[in-house]
Amino acid sequence: MALLFSPECAPFAIAAAILVGLTAIEMLAMVMGFSMTEFLGKPEVHGHDGILAYLSWLNLGGVPLLILMMLTLGFFAMTGFALQAVANAFWAPLPSFIAVILAALATIPMVRASSRTVARAVPHDETYAVDLDALLGRTAEVSIGPLDQGLPGRVRVKDQHGNWHVLRARAAKGEGPLAIGASVLLVDHKANVFIAIPAPVDPADADNQSLREQQ
Repeated sequence: MALLFSPECAPFAIAAAILVGLTAIEMLAMVMGFSMTEFLGKPEVHGHDGILAYLSWLNLGGVPLLILMMLTLGFFAMTGFALQAVANAFWAPLPSFIAVILAALATIPMVRASSRTVARAVPHDETYAVDLDALLGRTAEVSIGPLDQGLPGRVRVKDQHGNWHVLRARAAKGEGPLAIGASVLLVDHKANVFIAIPAPVDPADADNQSLREQQ
């Protein structure tokens, strides 16, 4: 335990602390109906030269910037602590600047591999890349809520091409809170905030539900 708080591990402890802070901020923001991940978005690096061209190798622009930062901090801290633990077991902790260089070199390929995996799970088409009006009339699922007339929550909806989008949304005036997991109908939008009402119940689904309850 003393090794974790030693000067040789200070860079990795700082990275871990920043990671914990970012995670806490994102969780608090989601509770408030906001998302730092969505706010920072995905940097556009295609067609750029210089350092941005090299950073694209790390999949910068392929995943949200916040996720890439968290992956980098996590792998850097984990690798650094592990490196110093091994060095301490055989002799003594490495000087911090040497440990930082080695940990950074090990972090780069790990971030690249993990970000490529994450990119496959993150929707490729962002809301601003499609016509917002094309999403009206579609049924969505509340992912962050409940939705009311206050701060926007989040809904997940699939467009006509089968791509998923995460949208900011609030309940229409006069509607009660729409719980997480509820199906809602997107009926309007003001800027990039959608207005939702409870989705109409399909009669066939209602009949199936009644049969299940009777059984």
